Amino acid sequence: MNMRLSRQLGRLPRVAAAAALLAAIAATPAGAQSRPAGAAATPLAALVAEALQNNPELRAAAKETEAANQRVRPAGALEDPMLEAGFLNLPIQSLRFNREDMTMKMLGLSQKLPYPGKRALREQLAAKDAETLGYGVRETGNRVVREVKLAYFDLALTDETVRLLKGNQQILQQFLRIAESRYAVGQAAQAEVLKAQTQLGRMSEELLRMERERPVTEAELARLLGRRGNAAPIAVELPGVREAAFDLEALQQTALNERPQLLGLQSAIDRSVKALELARKEKEPDFDLRFSYGQRDRDLSGMPRSDVMSFTVAMNLPVWRADKIEPRIAEAQAMREQTLEVQQAQQNEALARLRQQVAIAEQSRKSVRLYETAILPQARLAVEAALAAYRVSRVDLLMLLDSQMTLYGYEISRAKEQVNFNKALAEIELLSGKQMF
Repeated sequence: MNMRLSRQLGRLPRVAAAAALLAAIAATPAGAQSRPAGAAATPLAALVAEALQNNPELRAAAKETEAANQRVRPAGALEDPMLEAGFLNLPIQSLRFNREDMTMKMLGLSQKLPYPGKRALREQLAAKDAETLGYGVRETGNRVVREVKLAYFDLALTDETVRLLKGNQQILQQFLRIAESRYAVGQAAQAEVLKAQTQLGRMSEELLRMERERPVTEAELARLLGRRGNAAPIAVELPGVREAAFDLEALQQTALNERPQLLGLQSAIDRSVKALELARKEKEPDFDLRFSYGQRDRDLSGMPRSDVMSFTVAMNLPVWRADKIEPRIAEAQAMREQTLEVQQAQQNEALARLRQQVAIAEQSRKSVRLYETAILPQARLAVEAALAAYRVSRVDLLMLLDSQMTLYGYEISRAKEQVNFNKALAEIELLSGKQMF
Protein backbone atom coordinates (compact mmCIF):
# COMPACT_ATOMS: atom_id res chain seq x y z
CA MET A 1 0.00 0.00 0.00
CA ASN A 2 2.72 2.48 0.96
CA MET A 3 4.75 1.56 -2.13
CA ARG A 4 1.73 2.13 -4.44
CA LEU A 5 1.01 5.47 -2.79
CA SER A 6 4.60 6.59 -3.23
CA ARG A 7 4.50 5.72 -6.95
CA GLN A 8 1.30 7.76 -7.37
CA LEU A 9 2.84 10.70 -5.54
CA GLY A 10 5.88 10.47 -7.85
CA ARG A 11 3.65 10.75 -10.88
CA LEU A 12 1.96 13.93 -9.73
CA PRO A 13 4.62 16.43 -10.99
CA ARG A 14 4.58 14.96 -14.53
CA VAL A 15 0.79 14.83 -14.64
CA ALA A 16 0.58 18.39 -13.39
CA ALA A 17 3.11 19.52 -16.02
CA ALA A 18 1.11 17.86 -18.79
CA ALA A 19 -2.08 19.47 -17.54
CA ALA A 20 -0.36 22.87 -17.50
CA LEU A 21 0.80 22.43 -21.11
CA LEU A 22 -2.71 21.46 -22.18
CA ALA A 23 -4.11 24.51 -20.46
CA ALA A 24 -1.55 26.76 -22.17
CA ILE A 25 -2.38 25.37 -25.62
CA ALA A 26 -6.10 25.69 -24.99
CA ALA A 27 -5.66 29.31 -23.93
CA THR A 28 -4.18 30.24 -27.32
CA PRO A 29 -6.37 29.77 -30.44
CA ALA A 30 -4.87 27.09 -32.62
CA GLY A 31 -2.96 28.47 -35.58
CA ALA A 32 -2.97 32.05 -34.30
CA GLN A 33 0.72 32.83 -34.07
CA SER A 34 2.15 36.33 -33.82
CA ARG A 35 4.46 37.60 -36.56
CA PRO A 36 8.07 37.73 -35.39
CA ALA A 37 9.56 41.15 -34.83
CA GLY A 38 11.71 42.49 -37.65
CA ALA A 39 12.14 45.23 -40.18
CA ALA A 40 9.04 46.91 -41.55
CA ALA A 41 7.87 45.49 -44.85
CA THR A 42 8.90 47.45 -47.93
CA PRO A 43 5.83 48.69 -49.84
CA LEU A 44 5.40 46.90 -53.14
CA ALA A 45 4.86 50.22 -54.92
CA ALA A 46 8.30 51.40 -53.78
CA LEU A 47 9.96 48.27 -55.18
CA VAL A 48 8.09 48.66 -58.48
CA ALA A 49 9.29 52.27 -58.77
CA GLU A 50 12.85 51.17 -58.01
CA ALA A 51 12.71 48.49 -60.70
CA LEU A 52 11.36 50.91 -63.31
CA GLN A 53 14.27 53.23 -62.58
CA ASN A 54 17.14 50.77 -62.16
CA ASN A 55 16.31 47.57 -64.05
CA PRO A 56 19.15 47.07 -66.60
CA GLU A 57 16.96 45.33 -69.18
CA LEU A 58 14.50 48.21 -69.17
CA ARG A 59 17.23 50.83 -69.36
CA ALA A 60 18.85 48.99 -72.28
CA ALA A 61 15.52 48.91 -74.13
CA ALA A 62 15.09 52.65 -73.53
CA LYS A 63 18.54 53.32 -74.99
CA GLU A 64 17.74 51.19 -78.01
CA THR A 65 14.61 53.26 -78.61
CA GLU A 66 16.59 56.47 -78.21
CA ALA A 67 19.04 55.23 -80.85
CA ALA A 68 16.16 54.34 -83.19
CA ASN A 69 14.71 57.84 -82.83
CA GLN A 70 18.05 59.27 -83.88
CA ARG A 71 17.87 57.25 -87.12
CA VAL A 72 14.64 58.84 -88.31
CA ARG A 73 15.97 62.10 -89.78
CA PRO A 74 19.03 60.53 -91.46
CA ALA A 75 16.77 57.98 -93.16
CA GLY A 76 15.05 60.73 -95.16
CA ALA A 77 18.11 62.90 -95.73
CA LEU A 78 19.74 63.40 -99.10
CA GLU A 79 23.10 61.86 -99.85
CA ASP A 80 26.05 64.22 -99.51
CA PRO A 81 26.80 66.20 -102.69
CA MET A 82 30.00 65.28 -104.52
CA LEU A 83 32.65 67.88 -105.29
CA GLU A 84 35.15 67.04 -108.05
CA ALA A 85 38.15 68.89 -109.45
CA GLY A 86 40.60 68.03 -112.22
CA PHE A 87 41.51 68.77 -115.79
CA LEU A 88 40.07 67.64 -119.11
CA ASN A 89 41.57 66.85 -122.48
CA LEU A 90 45.20 67.56 -121.61
CA PRO A 91 47.53 66.57 -124.51
CA ILE A 92 49.83 63.76 -123.53
CA GLN A 93 52.74 64.88 -125.72
CA SER A 94 53.01 68.47 -124.56
CA LEU A 95 51.21 68.36 -121.21
CA ARG A 96 50.39 72.05 -121.72
CA PHE A 97 47.01 73.66 -121.04
CA ASN A 98 47.16 76.16 -123.91
CA ARG A 99 47.71 73.77 -126.80
CA GLU A 100 44.19 72.54 -127.37
CA ASP A 101 40.93 74.45 -127.22
CA MET A 102 39.22 71.66 -125.26
CA THR A 103 41.86 71.53 -122.53
CA MET A 104 40.52 73.01 -119.32
CA LYS A 105 40.69 72.93 -115.55
CA MET A 106 37.39 71.66 -114.24
CA LEU A 107 35.46 72.08 -110.98
CA GLY A 108 32.26 70.08 -110.63
CA LEU A 109 29.41 69.47 -108.18
CA SER A 110 26.90 66.60 -108.27
CA GLN A 111 23.84 65.67 -106.21
CA LYS A 112 21.78 62.48 -106.23
CA LEU A 113 18.02 62.94 -105.92
CA PRO A 114 15.72 59.96 -105.30
CA TYR A 115 12.40 59.79 -107.05
CA PRO A 116 9.80 62.00 -105.33
CA GLY A 117 8.23 60.21 -102.36
CA LYS A 118 11.07 57.80 -101.64
CA ARG A 119 12.74 59.98 -99.01
CA ALA A 120 9.48 60.49 -97.14
CA LEU A 121 8.77 56.76 -97.16
CA ARG A 122 12.24 55.94 -95.85
CA GLU A 123 11.81 58.43 -93.04
CA GLN A 124 8.37 57.03 -92.24
CA LEU A 125 9.83 53.51 -92.12
CA ALA A 126 12.47 54.62 -89.61
CA ALA A 127 9.82 56.45 -87.57
CA LYS A 128 7.69 53.30 -87.45
CA ASP A 129 10.71 51.28 -86.32
CA ALA A 130 11.28 53.76 -83.49
CA GLU A 131 7.59 53.73 -82.61
CA THR A 132 7.56 49.92 -82.46
CA LEU A 133 10.59 49.94 -80.16
CA GLY A 134 8.87 52.57 -78.02
CA TYR A 135 5.93 50.23 -77.50
CA GLY A 136 8.48 47.52 -76.78
CA VAL A 137 9.93 49.63 -73.96
CA ARG A 138 6.48 50.04 -72.45
CA GLU A 139 5.83 46.29 -72.74
CA THR A 140 9.22 45.55 -71.17
CA GLY A 141 8.37 47.93 -68.32
CA ASN A 142 5.05 46.18 -67.76
CA ARG A 143 6.78 42.80 -67.79
CA VAL A 144 9.36 43.98 -65.26
CA VAL A 145 6.54 45.22 -63.02
CA ARG A 146 4.81 41.86 -63.36
CA GLU A 147 8.01 39.95 -62.55
CA VAL A 148 8.71 42.16 -59.52
CA LYS A 149 5.22 41.52 -58.20
CA LEU A 150 5.45 37.78 -58.75
CA ALA A 151 8.83 37.59 -57.00
CA TYR A 152 7.49 39.74 -54.15
CA PHE A 153 4.47 37.47 -53.72
CA ASP A 154 6.63 34.33 -53.81
CA LEU A 155 8.91 35.82 -51.17
CA ALA A 156 5.91 36.80 -49.05
CA LEU A 157 4.51 33.27 -49.34
CA THR A 158 7.87 31.85 -48.27
CA ASP A 159 7.96 34.13 -45.21
CA GLU A 160 4.37 33.29 -44.32
CA THR A 161 5.08 29.58 -44.67
CA VAL A 162 8.12 29.91 -42.39
CA ARG A 163 6.02 31.81 -39.86
CA LEU A 164 3.31 29.14 -39.87
CA LEU A 165 5.92 26.39 -39.71
CA LYS A 166 7.57 27.90 -36.65
CA GLY A 167 4.22 28.36 -34.93
CA ASN A 168 3.16 24.82 -35.73
CA GLN A 169 6.56 23.54 -34.65
CA GLN A 170 6.12 25.15 -31.23
CA ILE A 171 2.73 23.49 -30.80
CA LEU A 172 4.15 20.12 -31.85
CA GLN A 173 6.96 20.52 -29.35
CA GLN A 174 4.33 21.07 -26.65
CA PHE A 175 2.46 18.00 -27.86
CA LEU A 176 5.69 16.00 -27.70
CA ARG A 177 6.33 17.07 -24.12
CA ILE A 178 2.77 16.12 -23.19
CA ALA A 179 3.13 12.73 -24.87
CA GLU A 180 6.43 12.09 -23.11
CA SER A 181 4.95 13.10 -19.73
CA ARG A 182 1.90 10.90 -20.22
CA TYR A 183 4.02 8.02 -21.49
CA ALA A 184 6.26 8.32 -18.42
CA VAL A 185 3.27 7.78 -16.11
CA GLY A 186 1.75 5.06 -18.29
CA GLN A 187 -1.15 7.15 -19.66
CA ALA A 188 0.01 7.11 -23.31
CA ALA A 189 1.45 4.58 -25.71
CA GLN A 190 4.93 4.83 -27.14
CA ALA A 191 3.41 5.20 -30.61
CA GLU A 192 2.09 8.62 -29.61
CA VAL A 193 5.58 9.80 -28.67
CA LEU A 194 7.06 8.43 -31.90
CA LYS A 195 4.30 10.02 -33.99
CA ALA A 196 4.86 13.41 -32.37
CA GLN A 197 8.63 13.11 -32.93
CA THR A 198 8.04 12.17 -36.57
CA GLN A 199 5.74 15.11 -37.20
CA LEU A 200 8.19 17.44 -35.48
CA GLY A 201 11.00 16.12 -37.66
CA ARG A 202 8.93 16.73 -40.77
CA MET A 203 8.28 20.29 -39.66
CA SER A 204 11.99 20.85 -39.07
CA GLU A 205 12.88 19.48 -42.51
CA GLU A 206 10.22 21.63 -44.19
CA LEU A 207 11.46 24.68 -42.30
CA LEU A 208 15.01 24.08 -43.53
CA ARG A 209 13.77 23.74 -47.10
CA MET A 210 11.81 26.99 -46.96
CA GLU A 211 14.74 28.84 -45.40
CA ARG A 212 16.90 27.60 -48.29
CA GLU A 213 14.37 28.86 -50.83
CA ARG A 214 14.14 32.38 -49.44
CA PRO A 215 17.63 33.57 -50.54
CA VAL A 216 16.96 32.26 -54.05
CA THR A 217 13.67 34.15 -54.38
CA GLU A 218 15.15 37.25 -52.75
CA ALA A 219 18.09 37.17 -55.18
CA GLU A 220 15.68 37.08 -58.13
CA LEU A 221 13.80 40.07 -56.75
CA ALA A 222 17.07 41.95 -56.18
CA ARG A 223 18.07 41.22 -59.79
CA LEU A 224 14.84 42.68 -61.08
CA LEU A 225 15.38 45.76 -58.90
CA GLY A 226 18.82 46.27 -60.41
CA ARG A 227 20.60 45.81 -57.09
CA ARG A 228 24.15 44.55 -57.06
CA GLY A 229 26.30 42.57 -54.66
CA ASN A 230 25.22 41.83 -51.14
CA ALA A 231 22.11 43.98 -51.03
CA ALA A 232 20.20 44.47 -47.81
CA PRO A 233 17.50 41.87 -47.06
CA ILE A 234 14.08 42.71 -48.45
CA ALA A 235 11.24 42.64 -45.95
CA VAL A 236 7.87 41.79 -47.50
CA GLU A 237 4.29 41.29 -46.38
CA LEU A 238 1.71 38.79 -47.51
CA PRO A 239 -0.83 40.66 -49.66
CA GLY A 240 -4.50 40.54 -48.88
CA VAL A 241 -7.44 39.86 -51.16
CA ARG A 242 -9.17 42.95 -52.44
CA GLU A 243 -12.74 43.27 -53.62
CA ALA A 244 -12.03 43.97 -57.27
CA ALA A 245 -14.75 43.74 -59.91
CA PHE A 246 -13.77 41.94 -63.11
CA ASP A 247 -15.52 42.95 -66.32
CA LEU A 248 -14.01 40.49 -68.80
CA GLU A 249 -15.32 42.24 -71.91
CA ALA A 250 -14.01 45.60 -70.73
CA LEU A 251 -10.63 44.07 -69.88
CA GLN A 252 -10.38 42.44 -73.29
CA GLN A 253 -11.26 45.69 -75.05
CA THR A 254 -8.68 47.52 -72.94
CA ALA A 255 -6.08 44.95 -73.93
CA LEU A 256 -6.82 45.42 -77.63
CA ASN A 257 -6.65 49.21 -77.32
CA GLU A 258 -3.89 49.78 -74.77
CA ARG A 259 -1.55 46.82 -74.44
CA PRO A 260 1.86 47.98 -75.76
CA GLN A 261 2.68 44.62 -77.32
CA LEU A 262 -0.44 44.72 -79.52
CA LEU A 263 0.06 48.41 -80.31
CA GLY A 264 3.62 47.60 -81.33
CA LEU A 265 2.35 44.93 -83.70
CA GLN A 266 -0.06 47.44 -85.22
CA SER A 267 2.86 49.80 -85.70
CA ALA A 268 4.79 46.97 -87.36
CA ILE A 269 1.83 46.40 -89.69
CA ASP A 270 1.82 50.09 -90.61
CA ARG A 271 5.54 49.83 -91.26
CA SER A 272 5.03 46.85 -93.54
CA VAL A 273 2.53 48.90 -95.57
CA LYS A 274 5.11 51.65 -95.98
CA ALA A 275 7.77 49.07 -96.86
CA LEU A 276 5.51 47.66 -99.58
CA GLU A 277 4.87 51.11 -100.96
CA LEU A 278 8.58 51.87 -101.01
CA ALA A 279 9.35 48.56 -102.73
CA ARG A 280 6.89 49.45 -105.47
CA LYS A 281 8.48 52.87 -105.90
CA GLU A 282 11.86 51.27 -106.49
CA LYS A 283 10.85 50.77 -110.13
CA GLU A 284 10.89 54.56 -110.50
CA PRO A 285 14.30 56.00 -111.47
CA ASP A 286 16.54 58.11 -109.27
CA PHE A 287 18.36 61.14 -110.62
CA ASP A 288 21.93 62.37 -110.52
CA LEU A 289 22.39 66.11 -111.22
CA ARG A 290 25.85 67.21 -112.29
CA PHE A 291 27.18 70.76 -112.81
CA SER A 292 30.76 71.54 -113.79
CA TYR A 293 32.75 74.65 -114.65
CA GLY A 294 35.78 74.54 -116.97
CA GLN A 295 38.50 77.21 -117.06
CA ARG A 296 40.56 77.44 -120.25
CA ASP A 297 43.97 79.14 -120.69
CA ARG A 298 44.87 81.60 -123.46
CA ASP A 299 45.82 80.09 -126.79
CA LEU A 300 49.34 80.06 -128.24
CA SER A 301 48.88 83.55 -129.71
CA GLY A 302 47.75 84.96 -126.37
CA MET A 303 44.11 85.30 -127.25
CA PRO A 304 41.76 84.46 -124.34
CA ARG A 305 39.48 81.44 -124.52
CA SER A 306 36.01 81.50 -123.01
CA ASP A 307 35.39 79.38 -119.95
CA VAL A 308 32.76 76.67 -120.31
CA MET A 309 30.21 75.00 -118.05
CA SER A 310 28.26 71.78 -118.23
CA PHE A 311 25.04 70.51 -116.70
CA THR A 312 23.80 66.93 -117.01
CA VAL A 313 21.02 64.81 -115.55
CA ALA A 314 21.56 61.06 -115.19
CA MET A 315 19.02 58.45 -114.17
CA ASN A 316 19.13 54.76 -113.52
CA LEU A 317 17.20 52.39 -115.77
CA PRO A 318 15.38 49.61 -113.86
CA VAL A 319 15.96 47.07 -116.61
CA TRP A 320 16.57 44.26 -114.11
CA ARG A 321 13.16 44.70 -112.52
CA ALA A 322 12.30 41.00 -112.64
CA ASP A 323 15.47 40.09 -110.73
CA LYS A 324 15.67 42.95 -108.22
CA ILE A 325 12.41 44.84 -107.78
CA GLU A 326 9.70 42.21 -108.14
CA PRO A 327 11.23 39.93 -105.44
CA ARG A 328 11.42 42.91 -103.06
CA ILE A 329 7.75 43.67 -103.63
CA ALA A 330 6.87 40.02 -102.99
CA GLU A 331 9.01 40.07 -99.84
CA ALA A 332 7.26 43.19 -98.54
CA GLN A 333 3.85 41.63 -99.20
CA ALA A 334 4.83 38.43 -97.39
CA MET A 335 6.19 40.38 -94.41
CA ARG A 336 2.96 42.37 -94.17
CA GLU A 337 0.85 39.20 -94.20
CA GLN A 338 3.15 37.58 -91.64
CA THR A 339 2.82 40.57 -89.30
CA LEU A 340 -0.96 40.47 -89.65
CA GLU A 341 -1.00 36.79 -88.68
CA VAL A 342 1.28 37.44 -85.69
CA GLN A 343 -1.01 40.24 -84.55
CA GLN A 344 -4.05 37.98 -84.78
CA ALA A 345 -2.26 35.23 -82.87
CA GLN A 346 -1.13 37.62 -80.14
CA GLN A 347 -4.60 39.10 -79.81
CA ASN A 348 -6.14 35.64 -79.46
CA GLU A 349 -3.54 34.64 -76.89
CA ALA A 350 -4.06 37.84 -74.87
CA LEU A 351 -7.83 37.44 -74.82
CA ALA A 352 -7.61 33.77 -73.86
CA ARG A 353 -5.07 34.42 -71.09
CA LEU A 354 -7.22 37.26 -69.77
CA ARG A 355 -10.15 34.89 -69.49
CA GLN A 356 -7.96 32.36 -67.67
CA GLN A 357 -6.49 34.88 -65.23
CA VAL A 358 -9.88 36.39 -64.43
CA ALA A 359 -11.19 32.90 -63.68
CA ILE A 360 -8.16 32.17 -61.46
CA ALA A 361 -8.57 35.48 -59.60
CA GLU A 362 -12.26 34.94 -58.96
CA GLN A 363 -11.74 31.33 -57.89
CA SER A 364 -8.85 32.23 -55.58
CA ARG A 365 -10.85 35.01 -53.97
CA LYS A 366 -13.75 32.65 -53.33
CA SER A 367 -11.36 30.08 -51.87
CA VAL A 368 -9.83 32.64 -49.49
CA ARG A 369 -13.26 33.72 -48.31
CA LEU A 370 -14.25 30.08 -47.81
CA TYR A 371 -11.13 29.39 -45.77
CA GLU A 372 -11.66 32.50 -43.63
CA THR A 373 -15.38 32.09 -43.00
CA ALA A 374 -15.83 28.33 -42.79
CA ILE A 375 -12.87 25.99 -43.14
CA LEU A 376 -10.36 27.61 -40.77
CA PRO A 377 -12.86 28.35 -37.97
CA GLN A 378 -14.12 24.78 -38.17
CA ALA A 379 -10.58 23.40 -38.19
CA ARG A 380 -9.67 25.47 -35.14
CA LEU A 381 -12.79 24.20 -33.35
CA ALA A 382 -11.80 20.66 -34.29
CA VAL A 383 -8.36 21.18 -32.71
CA GLU A 384 -9.92 22.64 -29.58
CA ALA A 385 -12.39 19.74 -29.35
CA ALA A 386 -9.62 17.18 -29.83
CA LEU A 387 -7.56 18.98 -27.20
CA ALA A 388 -10.42 18.92 -24.71
CA ALA A 389 -11.05 15.24 -25.41
CA TYR A 390 -7.37 14.44 -25.06
CA ARG A 391 -7.31 16.19 -21.69
CA VAL A 392 -9.79 13.66 -20.34
CA SER A 393 -8.21 10.75 -22.27
CA ARG A 394 -11.16 10.30 -24.62
CA VAL A 395 -8.93 10.48 -27.74
CA ASP A 396 -5.28 9.68 -28.24
CA LEU A 397 -2.52 12.06 -29.30
CA LEU A 398 -2.61 10.77 -32.86
CA MET A 399 -6.04 12.32 -33.43
CA LEU A 400 -4.92 15.58 -31.84
CA LEU A 401 -1.85 15.67 -34.10
CA ASP A 402 -3.98 14.95 -37.13
CA SER A 403 -6.34 17.83 -36.26
CA GLN A 404 -3.41 20.22 -35.78
CA MET A 405 -1.69 19.21 -39.02
CA THR A 406 -4.98 19.58 -40.88
CA LEU A 407 -5.32 23.11 -39.52
CA TYR A 408 -1.76 23.88 -40.56
CA GLY A 409 -2.44 22.60 -44.07
CA TYR A 410 -5.52 24.80 -44.38
CA GLU A 411 -3.55 27.87 -43.25
CA ILE A 412 -0.88 27.18 -45.86
CA SER A 413 -3.58 26.69 -48.52
CA ARG A 414 -5.21 30.00 -47.62
CA ALA A 415 -1.85 31.80 -47.94
CA LYS A 416 -1.28 30.17 -51.35
CA GLU A 417 -4.71 31.24 -52.57
CA GLN A 418 -4.01 34.81 -51.44
CA VAL A 419 -0.80 34.78 -53.46
CA ASN A 420 -2.54 33.16 -56.46
CA PHE A 421 -5.16 35.92 -56.41
CA ASN A 422 -2.56 38.68 -56.43
CA LYS A 423 -0.47 36.92 -59.07
CA ALA A 424 -3.56 36.74 -61.26
CA LEU A 425 -4.05 40.49 -60.78
CA ALA A 426 -0.46 41.10 -61.88
CA GLU A 427 -1.03 38.98 -65.00
CA ILE A 428 -4.28 40.82 -65.77
CA GLU A 429 -2.47 44.16 -65.54
CA LEU A 430 0.22 42.94 -67.94
CA LEU A 431 -2.28 41.51 -70.42
CA SER A 432 -4.51 44.59 -70.36
CA GLY A 433 -1.55 46.98 -70.51
CA LYS A 434 -2.92 49.15 -67.74
CA GLN A 435 -2.43 49.39 -63.99
CA MET A 436 -6.02 48.86 -62.90
CA PHE A 437 -5.88 47.55 -59.34
